[in-house]
Amino acid sequence: QLQFVESGGGLVQPGGSLRLSCTASGFTLEYSPIGWFRQAPGKEHEGVSCISSSDDSTYYADSVKGRFTISRDNAKNTVYLQMNKLKPEDTGIYYCGDLVWCGDYDRKGGYDYWGQGTQVIVSS
Repeated sequence: QLQFVESGGGLVQPGGSLRLSCTASGFTLEYSPIGWFRQAPGKEHEGVSCISSSDDSTYYADSVKGRFTISRDNAKNTVYLQMNKLKPEDTGIYYCGDLVWCGDYDRKGGYDYWGQGTQVIVSS
């Protein structure tokens, strides 16, 4: 049964860091573009980042560029999202999922599957 699982969220002070992990059962992540999107209370979902399957090209929303880094560890079937210099506006539930291509990472409809999400709260 295919299942995505996000982990690594938590409460962090502004300026702090977190590393989110995305794993999947019944699915080999290295063969698919994998994206992260987030949902903040009262806001539309926002695509955060994507890593391609062909050459590991990476893509970032302007709001996180220079602060977040997406990467893969194929041996662990895991995709990571390293988040540095966190801001209160980064607060939300973060989801990972598979895409047909990274051009759709900012559209929730572009994802075939995603997990239950992991909560990130940035607050002092």
